[in-house]
Amino acid sequence: MNLISLLVTILIFALIFGLVWWVLGQMPIPEPFRMVVNAIIGIIAVLFLLGLMFGEVSLPFLRLR
Repeated sequence: MNLISLLVTILIFALIFGLVWWVLGQMPIPEPFRMVVNAIIGIIAVLFLLGLMFGEVSLPFLRLR
């Protein structure tokens, strides 16, 4: 995966993650459940980024050749 493709992938992921985080912040969810949902989203984001860094995540539709 070349550097430009990796950058595009990270930017798209950041936009999607930020949008999901914002939408969940706007929903009237009671506080303990909101904290659990935010933790789950954070764990998914970290696992995706770690997998992307170590080459386990493959996104063929973002390959620039």
